[in-house]
Amino acid sequence: MTRRHLVTALLVLGIVVLFVVPLVLHAGSSDFAGTDSQATELIEESDPGYTPWFSSVFSPGSSEVESGLFALQAALGGGVLGYALGRLRSRRTTPAAPPAQSGTEAPRP
Repeated sequence: MTRRHLVTALLVLGIVVLFVVPLVLHAGSSDFAGTDSQATELIEESDPGYTPWFSSVFSPGSSEVESGLFALQAALGGGVLGYALGRLRSRRTTPAAPPAQSGTEAPRP
């Protein structure tokens, strides 16, 4: 196993640990609410008479539609990020093209 493979394996293991440890430590005690709903709850607790100063232009009809739109947004973001990373990688790995020769020069003997 080369050093590169070892580093890759350790990074993958670290990512798995980052996902598994919080799930094991807080199993069943967390409802995984979003930050928007948590912030709304805190505001309503601290100031019961609070009225929002604006409302959303579009609100989905159900939570499934909202989740679908969120997943679509994440997929589009991932696609754009993947495309940009692919372009950067191909730019780095593709050899530079030789300069174009003009047709006015006569061939040298």
